[in-house]
Amino acid sequence: QVQLVESGGGLVQAGGSLRLSCAASGSIVRIYVMGWYRQAPGKQRELVASISSGGSTNYADSVKGRFTISRDNAKHTVYLQMNSLKPEDTGVYYCNAAVLRELGQINNYWGQGTQVTVSS
Repeated sequence: QVQLVESGGGLVQAGGSLRLSCAASGSIVRIYVMGWYRQAPGKQRELVASISSGGSTNYADSVKGRFTISRDNAKHTVYLQMNSLKPEDTGVYYCNAAVLRELGQINNYWGQGTQVTVSS
């Protein structure tokens, strides 16, 4: 089995910063794409940012220039540096990873989510 554990959420004022971390553990051979999604109350879950194993990144238009995604392949960890936070960034942030396991399966895994609240 594979587990994703997120940390770093919290309450911050508008204009502030937070850094989220997500560490994967378990029967991992390789992790392909890792990403961060968020879900605001009453809204669908949306992609915030993703990063390939080679370091190619993709961002939602709403966070470009403010958020930076990075990863440490040796530690199976992905990070999301969030700067200039806005109230509309509030939501539960979920980590996602596409993992190649020891038996050759590629499965998609989700973390439990971490709450980010930005006050105005």
